[in-house]
Amino acid sequence: MGKTIDTLTTESVPLLREMIAIPSPSFKEEAVSCHVSAFLTRSGIANFRLKNNIIAIQPSYSPDKKTMMLCAHLDTVSPSDDYTFDPYTPDYTRLDNRHEWLEAIGVTSSSEIVAGLGANDDGASAAAMIAAFRHFYDKELPFNLMLVLGAEEERSGKDGMETVWKAFETGDLHACDGAVSFGQTRISPPDWAIVGEPTAMKAAIAERGLLVIDGLAEGVSGHAAREEGVNALYIAMDDIRKLRNFRFSKVSPLMGKVKLTVTQINAGTVHNVVPDRCSFVVDIRPTEQYTNSEILGMLQSECRSTLSARNLRNRSSATPDGSPLIECASRLDMETFISPTTSDWMRIGCDAIKMGPGDSARSHRKDEYVTIPEIRDGIEKYIGYIGCFAGMAPFSKNSTD
Repeated sequence: MGKTIDTLTTESVPLLREMIAIPSPSFKEEAVSCHVSAFLTRSGIANFRLKNNIIAIQPSYSPDKKTMMLCAHLDTVSPSDDYTFDPYTPDYTRLDNRHEWLEAIGVTSSSEIVAGLGANDDGASAAAMIAAFRHFYDKELPFNLMLVLGAEEERSGKDGMETVWKAFETGDLHACDGAVSFGQTRISPPDWAIVGEPTAMKAAIAERGLLVIDGLAEGVSGHAAREEGVNALYIAMDDIRKLRNFRFSKVSPLMGKVKLTVTQINAGTVHNVVPDRCSFVVDIRPTEQYTNSEILGMLQSECRSTLSARNLRNRSSATPDGSPLIECASRLDMETFISPTTSDWMRIGCDAIKMGPGDSARSHRKDEYVTIPEIRDGIEKYIGYIGCFAGMAPFSKNSTD
């Protein structure tokens, strides 16, 4: 659309601020989804909302070409109680320690930042991807370019990327005259994806999964003075010791060992009654060496407590060796790393990498922010990456790349 990086940045900043001003916790993204969809429409980008997800494709979409998807998420976590400004309409200019705060985050003026809930995770990636997509929207590429802005990512909801991907696989999405609608040319699942998350524009080539297990030890209540009953707390403690000492034999060459941490325990009601129930929570960060079901089965065989997974779908992800996504990152001298956090990558059935503006350390914390230079850098590097990838031919459906 002929806009410079500076112009795209200038137009992205107010959009991001508008997004922040609309509360959009997981499962309640309708208002922000409608707002961003309207922005795309005003910008000449035909788009379609599937539940609260937004999908847009180039008007030149062809089923004979492979497809690259840019995807970020619109939802946020709930704000923490210790924000020093309104997380939705931040007035950080009135903070007593404003100058110290700005100095601590490495900027000299409040005009250099966008602050508020979701600014860093994942608004900056969404805004930068929208800008990059606008840049390429009416340009011919050797592959199709698609934009997906998803919902429910923070809570692993089923009506987010999981629903979008299922619609690709079942053929429920079609292209018609450059718009997304029902009828005409079927939109195939993407072949590659860039997952937008705050990584300082470094390219994550793998990420750990997430498996949360609820453990429940059951005993028999009794009076503590008479040493009656079966103490469920002791059963849980024995199992926790076994979990703490458990070693997974397979080690990932990319991610290392599976990480397991017991993070919560609860038992008892009064001091003189032997507890008949004790619950505990285990946080596990799997690698690609095990499925979540395998891990659950292995640990259950070690424990007397009943172990129940909250979700078995949050798998680990890794970019395959030889993927053109890694080759492109190498050509651009982009730093690659292994991400300890999860994202919508786990719900995508194609080669992917994860990168976006901002810093993961700011996510889910008070006084969230992103700098405007970071947004600009994100736009520039997304455009540069897509341009570099376009030079790596061939990308027809019949090619093996």
